[in-house]
Amino acid sequence: MKKVEIFTDGACSGNPGPGGWGAVLRYNGREKEISGGEANTTNNRMELISVIEALKLLKEPCEVELFSDSQYVVNALLQGWAKRWRENGWMRNKKEKALNPELWDELLKLCEIHDVHPNWVKGHAGHPENERCDALATAQAKKFMQ
Repeated sequence: MKKVEIFTDGACSGNPGPGGWGAVLRYNGREKEISGGEANTTNNRMELISVIEALKLLKEPCEVELFSDSQYVVNALLQGWAKRWRENGWMRNKKEKALNPELWDELLKLCEIHDVHPNWVKGHAGHPENERCDALATAQAKKFMQ
């Protein structure tokens, strides 16, 4: 199985508001940057989409070291929260619906193809790849600002 590093970040001006996402994929000494955005979104949606879009680029099952500053994404994967939400009909508990179920469903399906190892990194703390992803995401969000 090929080993790939993926670094991701999402940004949003207002929550909801104009948002962007960015990702850096690294394999065998080569890097690829991707980014995108939406006019009206949330930070958590951008964080999720950055991971989804990066994983969708992989052409075969890979072992993935995923680096994100989103505790929402990392903890939901590491702690199994997202799988439990899916098992419970996208409910966080008996009263609260899980947010972004369509994105979590897509991400969980991708995690069944790839061996994903989520890692949390502190945002805005000088981590070079996280800073690059933040710049990509912020640049995309700015495209949707009046």
